[in-house]
Amino acid sequence: MDLTVVKFDGNALSDGSRIRKAAESVVKEYKKGKQIIVVASAIRNTTDDLIDLSNEAAGSFLTDAQKAEIMAMGERTSARLIKSTIEALGVKSEVIDPYSDLWPVMTNTNFTHAKINLESTQPKINTLKILLNQGIIPVICGFLGKGPHGEVTTLSRGGSDITAFLIGNTLNASEVILVTDVDGVMSSDPTKIEKVQLLKEISVEELKTISTKASQIVNPYALKFKSKDLKAKVISINHGDLEAEGTTIIGPFRDETLKTVSLYRQPLSIIAIVGDSLVETPGLLGILTRYLSENDLNIYKLTVGDNSVTIFVDKKEAQRAYKILHDFVLESDTFNSVSLGKDTAMITIVSLDVIEKPGIIAAITEQLRKNSINILEINSSQTAIVLIVEWDEGERAKKLINDILE
Repeated sequence: MDLTVVKFDGNALSDGSRIRKAAESVVKEYKKGKQIIVVASAIRNTTDDLIDLSNEAAGSFLTDAQKAEIMAMGERTSARLIKSTIEALGVKSEVIDPYSDLWPVMTNTNFTHAKINLESTQPKINTLKILLNQGIIPVICGFLGKGPHGEVTTLSRGGSDITAFLIGNTLNASEVILVTDVDGVMSSDPTKIEKVQLLKEISVEELKTISTKASQIVNPYALKFKSKDLKAKVISINHGDLEAEGTTIIGPFRDETLKTVSLYRQPLSIIAIVGDSLVETPGLLGILTRYLSENDLNIYKLTVGDNSVTIFVDKKEAQRAYKILHDFVLESDTFNSVSLGKDTAMITIVSLDVIEKPGIIAAITEQLRKNSINILEINSSQTAIVLIVEWDEGERAKKLINDILE
């Protein structure tokens, strides 16, 4: 029998009519002979409101354990509303929250940023089959976990996505459906751009990038559980139909991108171009990069300061790039001089820890400092860190960084 895991986010449950529509869409599929597991997020703004109220009332006296209990009330409430509405439509349903014997998501003891213990979680997820085989629709509180001593914990923001994909993966579900208040994934943010288009499909890697660098459509960690055979899509609650078209999520998550530390195979040479008030000169980078492109020079990294632009090129091209950039400086009214520096190693770190683990950059830099490795340059995005060290230290730095991430 086909199993569908459907997650309703807070926007899809923003009022009574949408909660009714959510329940009706679930019952409609159930009556077609499908097994359904519902994952419920807190109703829109509820979690933030609870946090604000608790901070206003108790302030710094509030413990992390108390915060987790309070934050959990949003999901516990919405799950009960969905369950009650499903039963009002004539189908048996049961709420599964951390106080239930069937609660599946087990975590560590971090109350507000808990990590899932997969070894103990996956067997418990399988016990949900007991309800499914009895024709009952389980409604599971997303975002929540249970620690090793029975304490309530919470996952990171968007944790309901993790719950849905983890359950779908473990139970070999046919599909995970993410229901929100828009038709799917758009070409840009519709609140900022007027003429946006619905994307009919998006790859896991593209979705992960959007969710880490722009708006979090799906919790990036949740996509780890998107297997090749697990279908997934994002649709709107406004259709009131789980078979509605939206945006299909294509492909499995590539595990090798979850945590990687890579050292570029060749040394890169530093070329520094010096000038005055560079960041205040419109179009400067466009002129510079176009000049390099016209001369068939590839840039591996580029950084801009107020008085300098630093360019990293392959060592094999360093002398040619140096001469070309010197000609550029002589023709420029903005730049004054150019210099060729030492050979360097470029290390790229790709890890969800960059967004999920506070202090990861500090841990990496401290590890290198303790081992007397000087960082020449460092940049980070929401999922990647790029480090430049001296070439002779590249392999050692890579190993030390790997030790931090393991």
